[in-house]
Amino acid sequence: MTIRAAIQMRWVRWLLGFVFWTLIGLSFACQFHISSSKAGLDVSWRQAISYALGDWYVFGLLSVPVIHLARTFHFEARNRGRSLAVHLLGSAVFSVAYMFLRAWVGAWQSAAAFGDAFQPLLVKTWHFNLLVYWVMVAVTCAFDYYRKYRERELRAIELEKLLAQAKLQALQMQLNPHFLFNSLHSISALMHKNVDAAERMIGRLGELLRAALDNTETQEVPLRQELQFLHRYLEIEQIRFGSRLSVEIRAAPETLEARVPNLILQPLVENAIRHGVEPHAQPGRIRLLARRQAGQLTLEVHDNGGGLPSQCPVDGVGIANTRARLRTLYGDAHQFEFCNPPEGGLLVRLTIPFRSDSNRHEDSNLDRG
Repeated sequence: MTIRAAIQMRWVRWLLGFVFWTLIGLSFACQFHISSSKAGLDVSWRQAISYALGDWYVFGLLSVPVIHLARTFHFEARNRGRSLAVHLLGSAVFSVAYMFLRAWVGAWQSAAAFGDAFQPLLVKTWHFNLLVYWVMVAVTCAFDYYRKYRERELRAIELEKLLAQAKLQALQMQLNPHFLFNSLHSISALMHKNVDAAERMIGRLGELLRAALDNTETQEVPLRQELQFLHRYLEIEQIRFGSRLSVEIRAAPETLEARVPNLILQPLVENAIRHGVEPHAQPGRIRLLARRQAGQLTLEVHDNGGGLPSQCPVDGVGIANTRARLRTLYGDAHQFEFCNPPEGGLLVRLTIPFRSDSNRHEDSNLDRG
């Protein structure tokens, strides 16, 4: 149980209040005993503690209605005058109530008459009681304003989160029809050349779409699951290109449970096939690497095509969608770049924070602690 959750329990709040007023009473008892000793008065520790706690336990008892009144009548612009009038009356009632209660406690402590205990209180404590009342009101209002500020802040964070989720879902909905259109285009290209291959592609496409629809609401998945989806997609492209297409996937074992954006690799590999393999007669090779380094996960897709022409940005529907999703998910904590490596072809490199389900469990356990 967290400290915040414990404080929400009523008996814990009462206990903390009791401890608070006790500590104040003890501090005043120390001051009373020391000052009395220096003045030559014979006041024992027992008398000092009894007198001080009698004072502040009465204040603690009366703080309950004062806090309720302060939370009911706020000093907001539209009812500031009414609240001020209520608290002026409340402070007077508070001071009188304190004197009556403290006189009753004092009479019980010293076995004196009620009138004898009340008379000095009327002279000595009236203005101090008013000050204590307004300090209670000020502290209560300060805590309430802070609580409301935190609630507004949390609501704003939640709204931003919901907005980001809605944006991601819209982007993912945009990605699925784009992917379906390209797959159907590939199937139509084979229909008049190889009907059996086209039929196999339709079957693989059905499996692929089923897998995509199962994770429509999921924004991040383990890399292992993302690679399984990519294998299904590559089966379709392998039917289309045959021996012209070879793909090598090398993922370090520690990266397989890393969380990556759902459907993040398919547009990158599709881009490599479309621009690095399809336009060329020679066999196309695509290499996909996944590695962990310094708390980051790096994914690389490298093809052996003609590379990226100078001053020619890569920004098709799939790539633009990928950029938008990465910005929404990671902000400035990611890198997404295209470059022409020395060995030729095009290299797409994506770097994101390394996160896994084990990290999430550890974080949640820390929160619960």
